[in-house]
Amino acid sequence: MSNKLNGAEAMVRSLEAHGVQHIFGLCGDTTLPFYDAMLTLDHNIKHVLTRDERSATYMADGYSRVTGRVGVAEGPSGGGATYILPGLIEASESSYAVLGITTDISVASYGKYPLTEVDQDALMRPLTKWNTVIKQAAHIPRMVRGAFRAMTTGRSGAAHLGLPYDIQYDDVDPSDVWADAKHQSYPAYPQGPEPGAAEAAVDAILSAKSPLIVCGGGVVIAGAMEELSRLATRLDIPVATSISGQGSLAETHAQCVGVVGSNGGTDQTWEMMENADLVVFMGCRAGSTTTSRWEAPKPGARIVHFDNDPMVMGANYQTEVGVVGDLRLSLAEVNRVLDSRDQGADTFGGAAAVAELKKRKFDIFNTLAASNEAPMRPERVIATLNRVLPEDATIVSDPGTSCPYFSAYYQLPQPGRHFITNRAHGALGYSMSAAVGAWFGRPTSKTVAMMGDGSFGFTVGELETVCRHNVPITFIVFSNANFGWIKASQMADKDKRYYNVDFGRVDHAKVASAYGVKSWRVEDPADLERVMKEAIAHDGPTLIDVVVQPLEESNAPVRRWMG
Repeated sequence: MSNKLNGAEAMVRSLEAHGVQHIFGLCGDTTLPFYDAMLTLDHNIKHVLTRDERSATYMADGYSRVTGRVGVAEGPSGGGATYILPGLIEASESSYAVLGITTDISVASYGKYPLTEVDQDALMRPLTKWNTVIKQAAHIPRMVRGAFRAMTTGRSGAAHLGLPYDIQYDDVDPSDVWADAKHQSYPAYPQGPEPGAAEAAVDAILSAKSPLIVCGGGVVIAGAMEELSRLATRLDIPVATSISGQGSLAETHAQCVGVVGSNGGTDQTWEMMENADLVVFMGCRAGSTTTSRWEAPKPGARIVHFDNDPMVMGANYQTEVGVVGDLRLSLAEVNRVLDSRDQGADTFGGAAAVAELKKRKFDIFNTLAASNEAPMRPERVIATLNRVLPEDATIVSDPGTSCPYFSAYYQLPQPGRHFITNRAHGALGYSMSAAVGAWFGRPTSKTVAMMGDGSFGFTVGELETVCRHNVPITFIVFSNANFGWIKASQMADKDKRYYNVDFGRVDHAKVASAYGVKSWRVEDPADLERVMKEAIAHDGPTLIDVVVQPLEESNAPVRRWMG
């Protein structure tokens, strides 16, 4: 046999060299050589055929979030490229490493008006961290290395590779197919803080009376949870999170306040933001949701900021101390500084304040969660999940009805990435697909996907993918027959002038059952726990269609609706 490689084979071998084990994608005319290479070469990459290119990138996104490795999605030219785009921008803005590969028209036909021609380079450039359409087969290994280097170093993000049809047939030198093993996972080549930065941060924190740490997704991405727990415990300092930051500490941790801000925060947790005389942002960009549109911290508040991206320093608040570097290395340095000063515990009284705050918050929640009224209160669903899910479960939510309730009230019992939601762009249809990727990345964890009935309609076709692979996800549909977030906003902002937000009620259990999913429809709150236990125990895909109270009638933890 010849050791020669063509371009398509070189792409497969380059992905293999970077440790890729799964690819999510959808076939097309321009993909023929790539699929043939996947078929004929001996490799260990599993290809998961999806029913929509959007779903492929959401699967790659969920996979990347739970594994810390690059998620890979592929699709064909034209419509495939435009459909693969939403998942790439979500991953890039949320700082997760996802590679989108779109095969393309032949280089030889550029400018001749061939079918499916689109300027993929221009299309993807503003939405990715790194992007190119490869022009020569010999460039393929080099460009794959460039993409992985960009995705995994610094602030991680998405990359795009365009792979024209004709260069997939051209020869590539096999000796050029190699990879840096460090780029198989991220953060790769993490950098520590500059000398003196950790000392300055410690000095600022210790000089405060009521400091508060606010964590974003960067803490979990960096694997800094243990160092954060040590810091929070020794100083007894309260730690709040953004929705993306959930899992920075277990939410049962004595110092964990929970989510703050305009979505998933409550009046009780917001008190911590308003009363802090110094806020420490960690891996958090201090954006509109976490700060409730910059309502707190107030202008002039003291700010210490830890992040691996220098561009976020001073973007929204004047920063007293900025610590630029990998979060795990930076917090380890902070703990070393405290060790050298013999700085112990019981400094800021965080555990006592958190316990009192949580008691007030959960007294309200538990009353609502115990309600037997129908349609069912969403609180009932979250409380039941909290009782019946295993400790290491992975829960994925669309940004609609389920997300604020889950973020406010579910008590994640372990640190790490156990809750996933698409906070950057909030596209509906995310959770059904992202949950599939999360399961392929961490199949030992029970995976649950929550969505509204609006979201269900976006990607229902992926239930066939789920059944084809017998993926044992439990899907929970919050059914209220409207686009709930918008209807609740029309209630709060437009004096209940509702326009074009309602749609017909669908029996989602029957729809899912037609695909082969074991399904239930629950209207009586008394039935929910029994059904949920049965669904979670079932060795295969399950769906529970729960008829719930609409958001505009609820006590949803979204600040602008609660005035």
